[in-house]
Amino acid sequence: MVWVLVFGGIALGGLIMLVSYAVWLWHKASDLFSELEMLGTRAEELAHLLEQIRPELPERAES
Repeated sequence: MVWVLVFGGIALGGLIMLVSYAVWLWHKASDLFSELEMLGTRAEELAHLLEQIRPELPERAES
C-alpha cells in the first residue's frame, strides 16, 4: 500500500512541475509575441521613414 502513496506522490509532483512549466512557457511566449509586435511597429516606422527619402539620380549624358 505504501507504493501507491509513493507513485501518487511522484504523479502529483510531476503534475505540479508540468503546470509550472506550462505557466513559465506561457509567459515566455507572451514576451516573444510582445517583442514581435514591437518589431512590426519598428518595421512600419522604418518603412515610413524610407518613403520620405527621395534620391536624386544623376542625369544621363546623351551621346
